[in-house]
Amino acid sequence: MGGAERSARKRRQQQNAGARAVTQARGGGGPGRKTIVSVIAVVVLAALIIGGVVWTNASKNKTEGTTIAPQTASAALDTADERQGAVVVSGNADAKVKLDIWADFLCPYCGQLQQQSGKQIEEQIQAGTVQVTYHMIPLLVNQSDPAGYSLASANAALCAADQGKFTPYHDSLFASQPEEGKRGYDNAQLIKLGQDLGITAPEFATCVNGGTYDQQLNAALAEVENDPNFKGTPTVLHNGTMVDWTQQNWLTNLVNQAG
Repeated sequence: MGGAERSARKRRQQQNAGARAVTQARGGGGPGRKTIVSVIAVVVLAALIIGGVVWTNASKNKTEGTTIAPQTASAALDTADERQGAVVVSGNADAKVKLDIWADFLCPYCGQLQQQSGKQIEEQIQAGTVQVTYHMIPLLVNQSDPAGYSLASANAALCAADQGKFTPYHDSLFASQPEEGKRGYDNAQLIKLGQDLGITAPEFATCVNGGTYDQQLNAALAEVENDPNFKGTPTVLHNGTMVDWTQQNWLTNLVNQAG
């Protein structure tokens, strides 16, 4: 091989080496870039998944460790004999308007009814014009996580009724209503609410922890589910006739019609 050929060959080798260096500097041509991009994508996806799980769990369990805010509803509405089996009767026996309300402490529409009309109902009870029979039933017992809040809260409300605190207890549970499908309140939180409302009798905690009225509440639910007038929660009846509680001034109209 002559000197000229050797020089030409050397120049070609140098040119090829330079081209490879440029290609590598630009990140092309090899598997390294693809591998790095894939790893980054996996890390980002994993972070999003973990973040989503953490957020979901936090949202689901947001009632954990919290205190149910006690409401200042008038306990003067309550009487020693207002609990009658699995129902609570509030108001004078000679009231012109007699209502039956079926509700569940987990039911969002029941919470809407309470927010919309609860204060007015209690004012009419106080005035002696309305009597309400409250049927707190565990219709959504399987719709909390863990299951059972509907039954536990209904039982606790009856336990509170035995201590003359049904109305503020009822109002407090709706004012701090947990979301359907998520965690409710446990027995310790339900007991603490009663204590914050002024219940001091140890029988209250025993009643809550022991599920004293669970059997009666389950029996009441089984019975009402066979009643053609029952349309789920909330159901409001006036003298056995369905009331459309979503209509504005529905209670005022009933009171005025009763004269």
